[in-house]
Amino acid sequence: MDRGYSGSRERRPAVDRLMQAAWTGQFDAVIVWRFDRFARSTKHLITALETFRTSNVGFISLQEQFDTSTPIGQAMVTIIGAMAQLERDIIRERVRAGLDRARARGVRLGRPRVAARPGEVAHLRRAGLSLGAIGRRLRCSRSTVRRLLRAASGGEVGDTTAIAPVLGDGTPAE
Repeated sequence: MDRGYSGSRERRPAVDRLMQAAWTGQFDAVIVWRFDRFARSTKHLITALETFRTSNVGFISLQEQFDTSTPIGQAMVTIIGAMAQLERDIIRERVRAGLDRARARGVRLGRPRVAARPGEVAHLRRAGLSLGAIGRRLRCSRSTVRRLLRAASGGEVGDTTAIAPVLGDGTPAE
């Protein structure tokens, strides 16, 4: 029993130990009072039932009179699995429809664009700033800084040497 852990959490120490023991074949069956006391989501229940099935461990719920060691219980697992798959597919359809609707309205999806310009990044690099320092100053990642440097130099992917920092005397800094 997991005291102090919400049943809605995916990871619970006692359940994790139970699943590990099932994998190693330390018992023949798991008996629960009700489904909802064991798994609070359909996904977690299906995952657990599949683990038990592959480990030849029965699953018995006393209140629902559900026993996977019987033919009817196995059929119920199949039905529950089909319903879970249907639920995932419906969610996927709704997400796609929402994205399509947003695109049709002209909503820009994805991460916000970085306001930095290639010339600005090149100038900072020539001034001797490291990629990380440029990223911090312009509030973007080092990979974005690299991409902007490539754009500024017209170089190939991975080529950030075209715009290398220089010291005050004109010699390369790195």
